[in-house]
Amino acid sequence: MSTAPDRQLVLPEDTYAAELEFLAAYDTGPRPPGWRLTPRAVVTFVLGSGGEKLKHGRRGMVVEAKFVGDRALVERCVVTLAGERGLLLVGEPGTAKSMLSELLAAAVCGTSALTVQGTAGTTEDQLKYGWNYALLLAKGPSRDALVPSPVLTAMTGGAVARVEEITRCLPEVQDALVSLLSERRIAVPELAGSADAQLYAAPGFTLIATANLRDKGVSEMSAALKRRFNFETVGPIGDLDAEIALVRRQSTAAVARAGAPYAVDDAVLEALVTAFRDLRTGRSVEGWDVERPSTVMSTAEAVSVATALGVTAAYLDGADTLHHLPGQLVGVVRKDDPTDTARLLGYWDGPVRRRAEQGSATWRTLWDLRPALGD
Repeated sequence: MSTAPDRQLVLPEDTYAAELEFLAAYDTGPRPPGWRLTPRAVVTFVLGSGGEKLKHGRRGMVVEAKFVGDRALVERCVVTLAGERGLLLVGEPGTAKSMLSELLAAAVCGTSALTVQGTAGTTEDQLKYGWNYALLLAKGPSRDALVPSPVLTAMTGGAVARVEEITRCLPEVQDALVSLLSERRIAVPELAGSADAQLYAAPGFTLIATANLRDKGVSEMSAALKRRFNFETVGPIGDLDAEIALVRRQSTAAVARAGAPYAVDDAVLEALVTAFRDLRTGRSVEGWDVERPSTVMSTAEAVSVATALGVTAAYLDGADTLHHLPGQLVGVVRKDDPTDTARLLGYWDGPVRRRAEQGSATWRTLWDLRPALGD
């Protein structure tokens, strides 16, 4: 597995370069135009080989699971991309939509970097093309002076483009994608009369977009643009043990990047993830009602809290991470609405207290730490 120590985060095509190379040789079945892997191998890359050691010649490899989710969802995503149709991943914040889009792009075309981040300031040029004004003034309009967007680069190279938070783009910017996804070409009026007046999509080009269901102040997609996409909803992780394992794996990697060993106890991680799941769903694992806060208690937030606990243990307070959990939870819950602290107090007075009374040492300690939540 290759890494680049001079970068905080490494792209999946670099992190898992050995797996991608192995899978390309392992599965030699039919591939859609421009694809590096077969669709079956793409699914394996994303979801892992289930602990099985795949063998090709003298080589063998266990492919790591990178995305925790429904296999049928991933297969539908791969089928959508193989059909060269746009894929829109929607869901609550923190459900790994961006991670899934990165993994799919890396497996399909070898790069996840052809990305546009959608914001209110995103312009049409960022989805189509701009100009090198020095060349434009010196030589006039030409293909050399044209600066392609990541989307145009993906089009002409038969690759996968990614648009993050598409609904944060203004409607007129979103509309630039309608003709692009239907006609599979971009007109360049400045180059009228030349061979470059129309830039066409090469076989294999497609686009993955993401959108959060809870974002406020976003721009609704037009019906025309919606019809150009297949929608797939990425939901929270259903299995408690799987979510704990994912939080442990990702927070361990984050603490390692911070230059420290990981020292968060399994019991603390279980309590952390259990609290997140209870507050996310509005019901405890025992079936007790819980008042949900406004904030989305996502797995991504749980990873952030576990990472903070790990860094605290490494650099500030030894292995006593449980005592810092209530304060971290307050910080998460108050993000959208400071009054949600009352809901967290209600959770403490309900499920936390009842678990403490049932004899759990971890939850007894958390109940004793109630004053850390404030009033």
